Amino acid sequence: MRDEILRHAKRIVVKIGSSLIASRATGLRPEQIERLADEIATLRTNGRDVLVVSSGAIVSGIKKLQLKEYPKSLPIKQAAAAVGQSRLMWAYEKAFERLGIQVAQVLLTHQDLADRRRFLNARYTLTALIGFGVLPIINENDTVAVEEIRVGDNDTLASEVAHLVDADLLVILSDVDGLYTEDPRKNPSASLIPLIPDITEDIERRAGVSSTFEGTGGMATKVRAAKKVGEYGVSTLIVNGERAGLLPGVLAGGPGGSLFLAHERRLTSRKHWIAFTLRPRGHVRLDQGAVEALTTRGKSLLASGIIEVTGEFEAGDPVGCLDTDGKEFAKGLVNFPSALLKQMKGLKTQDIQRQIGPQEYEEVIHRDNLVIL
Repeated sequence: MRDEILRHAKRIVVKIGSSLIASRATGLRPEQIERLADEIATLRTNGRDVLVVSSGAIVSGIKKLQLKEYPKSLPIKQAAAAVGQSRLMWAYEKAFERLGIQVAQVLLTHQDLADRRRFLNARYTLTALIGFGVLPIINENDTVAVEEIRVGDNDTLASEVAHLVDADLLVILSDVDGLYTEDPRKNPSASLIPLIPDITEDIERRAGVSSTFEGTGGMATKVRAAKKVGEYGVSTLIVNGERAGLLPGVLAGGPGGSLFLAHERRLTSRKHWIAFTLRPRGHVRLDQGAVEALTTRGKSLLASGIIEVTGEFEAGDPVGCLDTDGKEFAKGLVNFPSALLKQMKGLKTQDIQRQIGPQEYEEVIHRDNLVIL
């Protein structure tokens, strides 16, 4: 199964970690960028469509600005990104130009992905670039992104891009070989796990946190990314990008890395977007009857099942649904603003009409706009 998935993946999103192509001591590592360009060119020659999500801009800018440590304040991070992003793209431009491959820079924020029209426009643009034989190189628009519109880390961004372009495979290139049974730095006898059929709680516990200067993620963010795209039917390969020739070898069926299998596609593109791209603007806590109606009977959410409304939101905003213990178990697009919903909670439809007045919708969240997490 592993070999079949890797051999037959046609459209691949390749995420390149900062530590592979940049360091605080040297800035960008052009020899590494050229080697990875050679390997990506090999994949394209073999008939694969490739999109690259690349980290490295901030670390490159840190070197150019002669900063002594990774910046903590947002303005200095953005300044480093502004300096480093152009240098990073120039390095990619030179590396791929010698191979006859054109590249295009694409900068995204969470806001671009959370707005459905902009999400679809980004999809069409990336598809058009692929059609022209251009290699998209994607990064978060760190220069302008504030906390509210940040994706957060490029493992997460890569998972969003994999959904955006209907990828067959997400490849995360890192400076580690993959997921181990234990932390190999602490236990040399730990063994690499080549195939992970399902991301269980045990698998999530094995994921650690990055301790490198260059990386802002770690195995935890990679496993979360794999879990996210797995719900959309995309498998994820984590593989060591420091080892020359390993990537094309593994995709040809050779050993190496950890492959996280996807589920059969459970969610449509739109429901995956609701579940994993949108961030709740507020929450509704439901009684047990409403929880069961949503989770076991596939019903829409009605006001009568709502116990509490928190947050400030408008009609059409994403809202999380909490069970009686306060755990979020569903997410959906709400039909009413929070101010009105606070008046409607707990009321049956006929009582809403009598006490508040006729409403355009009966459902607070229609089942077509609701995802069980």
